[in-house]
Amino acid sequence: QVQLVESGGGSVQPGGSLRLSCKASGNRFTGYPMGWYRRAPGKQRELVAIITPARDTYYAASVKGRFTISRDNAKNTVYLQMNSLKPEDTAVYYCNQFPSRTDYWGKGTLVTVSS
Repeated sequence: QVQLVESGGGSVQPGGSLRLSCKASGNRFTGYPMGWYRRAPGKQRELVAIITPARDTYYAASVKGRFTISRDNAKNTVYLQMNSLKPEDTAVYYCNQFPSRTDYWGKGTLVTVSS
């Protein structure tokens, strides 16, 4: 049984930064691509960033240049450093494998960007 627990969300002003963490239990982590996803109010969940086991990365156009995904395999943890945050980044952020698995979704962590 795999559990993914997200943390690090909060409320920030536009232009601010946050660092999200996703701690994975179980052994399905090291050898798998991991992704950060988000669901904004009234919208469908969307993919934000991916990191492969070799640490190759992919970013959605809307966050490229502002967000950085990383992973620490020794800690079974994936991170998302978010800089220059905008109000449109307001969402619940989730981590999951990529492609996502329905049974791996956690509760997410809420990020609110507002002045």
